[in-house]
Amino acid sequence: MTHGASLGEARNSATPGGPISPALAALAAAAALPPPEPVPSVVYRSRGRTLVVGPANEVLPRAGELAATLPVTALVTDGTAGRAAPALTVLCGRPVEAHGYLGNFTVRWEPDAPLEASERPRSAVFDLILDLGEAPLFTMPQPPQGYFAPGRDERAVRAALEEIREAVGEFDKPKYFLYDASICAHSRCGLEGCDRCIEVCSTRAISAAGDRVGVDAHLCMGCGGCATVCPSGAMSYAFPKVDYQGDRIRAMLEAFHAAGGRAACLLLHDGSAARLIEALEQRAAVPERVIALPVHHIASVGLDLALGAIVLGANQCLVLSAATEPEAYRTALSQQLEYGRLLLEALGYGSRHLGLVVATDAAALEDALRALEPAEHCPPPAKFRLFDRKRTTLWFAIDHLAAHAPAPGEAVQMPAGAPFGAVRVNRESCTLCMACVGTCPENALLDGRDRPQLRFVEANCVQCGLCERACPEDAISLVPRVALGADAKREVVLNEDTPFRCIRCGKEFAATRVIDRMVGRLVEHPMFSSPEALRRLRMCADCRVVDLMQGRDEVSIFDLKP
Repeated sequence: MTHGASLGEARNSATPGGPISPALAALAAAAALPPPEPVPSVVYRSRGRTLVVGPANEVLPRAGELAATLPVTALVTDGTAGRAAPALTVLCGRPVEAHGYLGNFTVRWEPDAPLEASERPRSAVFDLILDLGEAPLFTMPQPPQGYFAPGRDERAVRAALEEIREAVGEFDKPKYFLYDASICAHSRCGLEGCDRCIEVCSTRAISAAGDRVGVDAHLCMGCGGCATVCPSGAMSYAFPKVDYQGDRIRAMLEAFHAAGGRAACLLLHDGSAARLIEALEQRAAVPERVIALPVHHIASVGLDLALGAIVLGANQCLVLSAATEPEAYRTALSQQLEYGRLLLEALGYGSRHLGLVVATDAAALEDALRALEPAEHCPPPAKFRLFDRKRTTLWFAIDHLAAHAPAPGEAVQMPAGAPFGAVRVNRESCTLCMACVGTCPENALLDGRDRPQLRFVEANCVQCGLCERACPEDAISLVPRVALGADAKREVVLNEDTPFRCIRCGKEFAATRVIDRMVGRLVEHPMFSSPEALRRLRMCADCRVVDLMQGRDEVSIFDLKP
């Protein structure tokens, strides 16, 4: 992974004998930082068991080549086995399911009965798959490691054969993500909440797992899109973490300004756009205020890092896409940057701080960079560091922006789906049953502890909608916005009631409205047809038992015959 231009590269790019430019000073400062902490590894083990699937005229020659050095099975899909190499296992059938990754693929197929005996196995495990069929076995935008679908292009087929021959042994890659299930807003009590990480994942590495999500680290390719769209920070990016990125950005910006730079524009890009940057650098066509900063994948650039860059002293933070990544990533990035843009514009900073630049060639990138205009208003650089906790970084940045805003306000309205907001409670409908409190994964909704109250901390709310779905009275609605000031972090009372006292012992045990609503609904139920049974509903749990045991004339449910 490239975490920044090397110091040698920065020096070699400077004019011999001349002063280093602000952008190169920034890159040199980044290169001087120690590397980020290593992350755990994910291990693949491959013994070379290869499945080649497709029509006979494509499969048998390729499988025969691989069979000279690897254990190969050919799955012929057009019903013609033909002549095959002696070391080759040939099956005829139609693949119906495939899942897994390098070293652990499971493939299931439906045999062709006339050509294959019914006792033949219908599924098997393989280490590698060469797919030469018209319809690919894996249809996700980024298929798993160990799966090759080169199509009919002979050069691509030859390259795939070479990679397969070398894919034997033990391999590892970084574990790119961290997951904190305790704050995940995916689901609670069988109610659906947030599915954003599942929807954005281009490898299908993330799936629902009850009230949380499960991540197959072997399928994860390290895009970081899940961390970008996660509203709570339950899913976070670790390659590297945001605190390291923040320290790197701060060091770069300080060096940039010390070298006389003004209006620094960070241009975050990954390897797919590196060639465009290099082409412009060779022609000295990169504007002096632009600092091209490499990241592992642009989908990992979340709102916390983008706003963090602005409060650390960047005039602009732009993300460069070469349009080679799945479209879902660009959509997610645009949406996150738009939330930041709306906030900055509402606070009077203008609308030019954040943006996504899409350029498929060097000329288009040069035109885009030439058209850039610096943002007019920026806050003074913040003294705090960025944090690994997403919501902590976001609120530190928001508070800093609000404290220095050219146009201060109390709240900024956001579009539906934004990860900030309040909940509106209909006090007439709400019975203070606390179902919403039980489903809130972020401690945004709280009970009144010793009082019948519903309390709310807006800074904790991620607008997952679980409270809205849990409410049996349809008394809750979401209000997407960013509240500014200290009130966003304080507990406020959304609804309250007078405590109801047990009619037998006088102990407070529920809200008056809950008891009244319950009695009103059960008054016509056969089990509560007697005045004594209705009276018992107004007792605490202990007194209810005592009163029931002392009853002499009532019929017990245990006395009813089947």
